[in-house]
Amino acid sequence: MNNLSLLLLVPLLTAVAVLFCRNSSQVKGVSLFGSLAQLTLATFTMFSYMGERAAGNKAQMLFESRYSWYSNLGIEYYVGVDGISIAMIMLTAFVVVAGILVSWRIEKLTKEFFFLLLLLSVGAYGFFISLDLFTMFFFLELAVIPKFLLIGIWGSGRKEYSAMKLALMLMAGSALVLIGLLCLYFNTNVNGAHTFDLLKISQQHIPIEAQRFIFPLMFVGFGIFTALFPFHTWAPDGHSSAPTAASMFLAGISMKLGGYGCLRVATYLMPEAAHEYSWIIILLSTIAIIYGAFATLMQKDLKYINAYSSVSHCGFVLFGIGMLTKTAITGAVMQMVSHGLMTALFFGAIGMIYERTHTRMVEQLGGLLKTMPFIITVFVIAGLCSLGLPGFSGFVAEMTVFMGSWQREGMFNHVATVLACASIVVTAVYILRATGSSVMGPIRNPEFMTLKDASWNEKMASGLLIIGILAIGIAPFWLNNLISADTQAIMDNVSRGVALTLK
Repeated sequence: MNNLSLLLLVPLLTAVAVLFCRNSSQVKGVSLFGSLAQLTLATFTMFSYMGERAAGNKAQMLFESRYSWYSNLGIEYYVGVDGISIAMIMLTAFVVVAGILVSWRIEKLTKEFFFLLLLLSVGAYGFFISLDLFTMFFFLELAVIPKFLLIGIWGSGRKEYSAMKLALMLMAGSALVLIGLLCLYFNTNVNGAHTFDLLKISQQHIPIEAQRFIFPLMFVGFGIFTALFPFHTWAPDGHSSAPTAASMFLAGISMKLGGYGCLRVATYLMPEAAHEYSWIIILLSTIAIIYGAFATLMQKDLKYINAYSSVSHCGFVLFGIGMLTKTAITGAVMQMVSHGLMTALFFGAIGMIYERTHTRMVEQLGGLLKTMPFIITVFVIAGLCSLGLPGFSGFVAEMTVFMGSWQREGMFNHVATVLACASIVVTAVYILRATGSSVMGPIRNPEFMTLKDASWNEKMASGLLIIGILAIGIAPFWLNNLISADTQAIMDNVSRGVALTLK
């Protein structure tokens, strides 16, 4: 069994072990141990991957493992990774550990709560390592139901409504993906048989008429998971009602499943259609960026501020993919990692504030820096990363997207790039205003004078995510080197598709 299968087995065994724990202390201890084992294994896999590449291994995917699952339909358990997959695996491992740590005070149905969190991580790892499209879809579906239960049972506010809306919207996205996968499957021919093998499909030429039908299904289906406009409405309600760890998982990991699918499946396998539809992707993502920024400006609830901000920031992912240049796609992948870390940190800090003050309304807060210096420092760091301050991962990722987008010729593309860049100004306004009103100035509520600062588990969770943000912001070369060859492979397929389109 290779490391990739262990990435599935470790959280699955941890989830099963949680069910046999006798009390909440054992549940939390086992969950933390299992999440740290995931992080250790993910880190070892990353360094093994980098070592293989340094040694000259030029294979498109490394650590491949293949077992027949349903041979009559050509469905296999087929896994492997490239640099993009490794980046997503590391993001998942970081957020899982942080999510477990910030959930330390959960007392309601503790066993079930941590079981569902761990099950979410199984779905995410499986999705990022799958090279069989049906297996990838299986793990995508595995990650939907736990989100519904986490919000519906442990959430707050209109939790039943938010959970149902999220589940229905994501199920609709899954349905579109499934229809697209089946259509793609029946348009393949490998030695007289159809296949779900991603690498084999990438080497074939899917008829352009089929691409024109399948690509929108796949891109919109995956796009719903990453809050593609106008199918984004589940995200603010889902984020605002979810418990802290679920918000971290939802924004930090689950929304990245959609961006990864749009890039790895839709764009990579159907490059001609990607080129033809790119202007629509650019238009919708530009609207998402601008709309999300101005919608955030109107919010008074800290969770809604971060939720609508996520709609805007995830727009940069699809914007980079739509531009179809190597630099822009590299920026899109970096934005997925950066936003995953940043938004998980932001939701974690908001959850810490809410747990102590019992409010998320900006006008009811104020002066918290005096009573909770560590938590508020974390909150400010997350905000500065969100607005793209140099030295943090947000700046590196967004600038890479902008530079790559400007490389795409055409007035339409340049205007879209300028509009996307202009959203930074709006982002700065809502971040600085929310931060200033929430944590600066005099303490508005006398009860806040006695609030306690972060506990050991909250400090560990915050520190881990901040390390990831700074590692990309200060020294981005390692992430760029990790994904560069694989974004080039995607671009080679896109260039081939463009050449065929122009003939």
